[in-house]
Amino acid sequence: MKAKWKMILALSVVAVLVALLAYRIFFYAPPVAVIQAEEGKVALEVRGPGVVASRIQVTVSTRVTGILKALHADQGDSVKAGQLLALLDDTDAAAKAGGAAAASAASQRNIAAANAALAKARADRELAQGNFRRDEEVFRAGYISQAAMDAATAALKSAQSGEANAAATLGARQAESQASAQEAVYARALHSFTRITAPMDGLIVVRDAEMGDTVVPGSPIFRMVDTRTLWVAARIDESVVGQVEVGQPATIRLRSGKELPGKVARINRQSDAATRELEVDVAFREIPERFAIDQEAQVVIHAGEEKGVVIPASALFQQGREFGVLVAAE
Repeated sequence: MKAKWKMILALSVVAVLVALLAYRIFFYAPPVAVIQAEEGKVALEVRGPGVVASRIQVTVSTRVTGILKALHADQGDSVKAGQLLALLDDTDAAAKAGGAAAASAASQRNIAAANAALAKARADRELAQGNFRRDEEVFRAGYISQAAMDAATAALKSAQSGEANAAATLGARQAESQASAQEAVYARALHSFTRITAPMDGLIVVRDAEMGDTVVPGSPIFRMVDTRTLWVAARIDESVVGQVEVGQPATIRLRSGKELPGKVARINRQSDAATRELEVDVAFREIPERFAIDQEAQVVIHAGEEKGVVIPASALFQQGREFGVLVAAE
């Protein structure tokens, strides 16, 4: 009898649970918040990761082979155009420049001597020409012999030849002087190349050489950037890059957490075949006090607004890969 009542009680409990479940499924309608969808505007934002870079990046190297004698700058230094950055050992270059200068000075003295010789030859020719005219007049009058006239003619020709020779010598000395002057200029230029100066105003981000190193033309000594052209080279997906235009405002967030205003400066037209992304360069409106080249950053490009039906994001739900909303009918 006792077992029978226990069975009846259990069946009663099950029946109540089934009834509650049926009510829940078929009759219970839980209250939900209903939101009126309205026409509105939504801000369009295009986001992407990137790195800090500079549009103008310069590798400072030497134009002649030499040994680094002194370094006057280091990475992290701000420098001005023309500022001395490094010195090479200039012993050989200075000697060549001095020898070329001495040769140029000697050629100038040779020109002076050739000018003096030409002046003397010209005077001799003028004297011989005057004697020839006088002898020719008296020869016609019969006062001198043919032999005397022949001697005057020979003296004139000799003087003319001497003048031409002196003029040719002067021309040769002048050509030699020009060559010596060019050699002196070249030697001075080589000597000046031992002084390595900054090609522009900027910031030195890398120093690649040490004192005592032998450097050759093209080998980097410093790497520097123009801080006025800093930007973030951001990677933007192809699907949204069409919303981006040059000049649009943007927000740059450095990995340090600092946010700075920017604007779209350039949109590259070469897409990465693997990631299907394009590089969009976002320039800083204000140069950050602290930054590093290749520092990670995030950009948010404010690409305008889009009009349409506006609902809160909380009203969206996802089923598989699809997003949707529940619509209250009637």
